Amino acid sequence: MIETVIKIGLTYTGTDVKHNNYVNWLKHHELVEITRLSVHDNNLDEVADLDGIVLSGGLDMHPKYYNNDVTDYPNRPFAFDEQRDAFEIAVFDASQLKRIPVLAVCRGLQLVNCALGGTLNQDVGLVGNAIHQFEVNDKVHGLNIVPGTILNDISKIERSVTNSAHHQSINLLGKGLAVNCTSDDGIIEGIEWDEQGDKAFLLGVQWHPERMFKLNLGDSPMSKNIRERFITAIQQSITNHL
Repeated sequence: MIETVIKIGLTYTGTDVKHNNYVNWLKHHELVEITRLSVHDNNLDEVADLDGIVLSGGLDMHPKYYNNDVTDYPNRPFAFDEQRDAFEIAVFDASQLKRIPVLAVCRGLQLVNCALGGTLNQDVGLVGNAIHQFEVNDKVHGLNIVPGTILNDISKIERSVTNSAHHQSINLLGKGLAVNCTSDDGIIEGIEWDEQGDKAFLLGVQWHPERMFKLNLGDSPMSKNIRERFITAIQQSITNHL
């Protein structure tokens, strides 16, 4: 494997503290260089020069991006950020044109699903939120990994636990996607390509691998192995384009 600087674009999640969780997690690999991507940085054009993309978590997407006109729903945000939504969909679209590996986290998973024509459950309800929604800290729940998926190959397991901090979930799956894991209550917790073909690496997870260290799960396959496979996928992509 080549040893060169890996340039990863990281969408800005909304606060420096949360953003830095991703930075620190990714820079565990000493050759990683991070570029912040955001509407305010106005740097969509930089995507073409990046080796990998991380779509971060954060605010609910505006419902129009999943063909829904209901904006008043339980646990909705005080205000939507449609500029961020549009910018990050454009980042994802650009990554696909350039065949750049993508890791999509929480909101990022939902954004990829919507960009590919899927829809969301606007709120998972009282019972679901008791298991999934962030309160004072992240929740923790069981995870069932689908055998034969890329996530299964990454983790080498079929059962695990993850942190959780979401109140929305995938409803209709986007075009070309496959489910690679679910929570114990049946919520889709991970996606990847249904058929890899010549597409770039794509993994979406509903949890937050970048902050599982807060639960002493930093060495869990659901955090460490995901980071390492993402970096490896980027390195392979760089090699293929030399």
